[in-house]
Amino acid sequence: MTRPRLKLGSHLARGVGAVALFVVMVLTFLNASFGEASGFPADASITASIGAAMFNLDLGGVPGEGFLVVFIVIAIVLDAALDGAVYLAKREEGGRFAEAFTDGGRDVVDSVLGGDDE
Repeated sequence: MTRPRLKLGSHLARGVGAVALFVVMVLTFLNASFGEASGFPADASITASIGAAMFNLDLGGVPGEGFLVVFIVIAIVLDAALDGAVYLAKREEGGRFAEAFTDGGRDVVDSVLGGDDE
């Protein structure tokens, strides 16, 4: 039997880099200082304040930043993802797009049941 040997070479650079990055991140997190935690006022509605802050309204009891632009950007990205999913769910037949199961799955049913149930 032979014992395993460590292969040294340039392929170890990525692993050493990952370990070095991990050490830097650990040192950064351990040496970071955070301010004192502050609570919300007792009579403030946090949920209503979050909703008001999202749409850039000054209606909540907790002050917040405006997130209207972020809300719109997220809505556009989700809409683009939905459009892409619908586009990818279709397939081409003869140069034009058709539904993925235009026959309602009859080919699958016929192959399982072994007959034509029309």
